Amino acid sequence: MKQGTYRLFFGVSAVILVLLYLMSSTNLIIREKKTEIYPISVIVEDSSDEDYEKLRKGMDRAAQELHVDLNFITLYQPNDQNQQLGLIAREISDGAKAVILSPANPVEAMAGLDEMVLNSPLIILGNIFPHAQAAAGISIDYMEAGRLLGEAVRENHKNVSVHLLTKGLEYGYARELYDGIYQVLSAFGYPLSVAVLDTEKDGTWMEEEADFLHTQNGVMIALDESSLEEAAKILEENESSGGPKPELYGIGGTNRILNYLDKGIIQGLVVHNWFDEGYLSVEKAVEAIQGGGNLKEQTNMKAYYITKEDLRNPVYEKMLYPID
Repeated sequence: MKQGTYRLFFGVSAVILVLLYLMSSTNLIIREKKTEIYPISVIVEDSSDEDYEKLRKGMDRAAQELHVDLNFITLYQPNDQNQQLGLIAREISDGAKAVILSPANPVEAMAGLDEMVLNSPLIILGNIFPHAQAAAGISIDYMEAGRLLGEAVRENHKNVSVHLLTKGLEYGYARELYDGIYQVLSAFGYPLSVAVLDTEKDGTWMEEEADFLHTQNGVMIALDESSLEEAAKILEENESSGGPKPELYGIGGTNRILNYLDKGIIQGLVVHNWFDEGYLSVEKAVEAIQGGGNLKEQTNMKAYYITKEDLRNPVYEKMLYPID
């Protein structure tokens, strides 16, 4: 009798163990929580991602922490606003739950988006657009950045002509920078002129400006990174010729630009924390996806004016050379 009881006990136990195994292996008991992955596309205004290193580091960090599948997209031709608009439609059609956009031409982008029906939120690396799907904007105050550059020139140079270098006042936020510089310098009688990049001439416009300024004790302020790099490159090449050297200021923070600042080719820069901008853009995109795109927020980041000496300041060093 006792032996029969043992056999029954072990038989029942074996059946229970088999049932428990089957139930657990088929997710009937333990249901693993499924992590939602958010596909997000980033569309910038350049044809290369080389100069977005700091921004991408912030985006990649956020993507890792927030379970984002990030698709970083460049253009075939720089500053092609129509292509950007087409890419927005394509990426959303292909399944992007949000798009982070650095507009080539904010005015044209705003007009083009008004004619588009989108079903995914947009995060603007700049000022937020009045569009139903524009959920957030992340930007420095470009007029304030212009004022910082204008004040730097006013403090360091008296009675000089100021040449503003740009690939076009309609691109990016060059117009706002111009307005901030003009607000400061025109009040003190500084003559201002604008030189616009002609890509077909392969930068010869800058050589003409440099030749003029070698004889005129003038100052250059570049309103975008590409103009600043081109100016610094030509001034470095001409440095061995001797004579007066134009003073160069601008906005940007690529490693090449920072090297020119360190060499003394560039006298001063306006910079901001690109890593934080990248992280925040992905964070806002996820919030917009989860909340149905109803953020409608503008985040203004702080702009800083720095000189060569600031490159060794631990505060700026951490911001300008972020570590993965």
